[in-house]
Amino acid sequence: MLKGTHSYIEDDRNKNIKIYVNGEILLRSDASISVFDSGFLLGDGIWEGIRLLNGKLVSIDQHLKRLFFGAKKLDIKIGFSKKQLIDIINKTLKVNNMQSHVHIRLIISRGLKKTPYQHPNANINGSTIVVIPEYKKADKRINKNGINLVTVKTRRGTSFTQDPRLNTLSKINCILACIEADKAGADEGIMLDINGNVSTCNSTNFFIVRKGEVWTSTGKYCLPGVTRKIVIDLCKENNISIFEKDFCIEDVHGSDEAFVTGTFAGIIPAINIDGYKISNGKRGKLTYSLQKLFSEKLNKLYPKT
Repeated sequence: MLKGTHSYIEDDRNKNIKIYVNGEILLRSDASISVFDSGFLLGDGIWEGIRLLNGKLVSIDQHLKRLFFGAKKLDIKIGFSKKQLIDIINKTLKVNNMQSHVHIRLIISRGLKKTPYQHPNANINGSTIVVIPEYKKADKRINKNGINLVTVKTRRGTSFTQDPRLNTLSKINCILACIEADKAGADEGIMLDINGNVSTCNSTNFFIVRKGEVWTSTGKYCLPGVTRKIVIDLCKENNISIFEKDFCIEDVHGSDEAFVTGTFAGIIPAINIDGYKISNGKRGKLTYSLQKLFSEKLNKLYPKT
């Protein structure tokens, strides 16, 4: 079991899952790509993490919108429409007889190269498409007990460097931030933007609560998280003051509550940040309210049949 925001209940069924690789359905032990693939050689590709809940793909339209946005920015020709990608995902799920509590990693790289070289003119045969579905039920103890965060030195890039709005396979800055946080004994790292404002965590989006107001970054230097957007909308729908704004780490240290959001585990309280206890070291009341609203929304949109 991984710790922190991606804590999940181990499931032995994952040993025998079947994976989609470029039109083939392969056993986990047989699934592979070429060493000449752009994703392996250069981290040249995009991906999405998608949940299957009660037979339905959660927020699939939003995930594919972000995927195609990234593909356009990187000039990657996916070669399939959104509907065709959904059909591929559903085909993979059907082969595995999966119905719920599944996490899907959809990965698209620029594809094979005839030689290890970064220029796209070395590519042949179109994109590589992989679908990895795993039984992953989030460990809900983390949603109650919370996580520890630490501010890291690694900064978020800009749209002129490594665009932080793109969900690419090139995650080296997030990996470095993750390593920093791990060495500091924390679950995730809070990353600042180039101006020193709080931006995001290395694998989740970040929020604080101050005097009944919910704050999150402007979004200019963070991934446009699907769950982040749901939480922002929930606040607006329920008359909770929400601000997308610049704020500094000192604002975080003095916050009443803090939490992170992500596709896998939803909303997770942050109870200790840089050694400062947040909400007396336990889940805050507004965080809990948002968790309930989030759960109710999912249950309404994706009910058990």
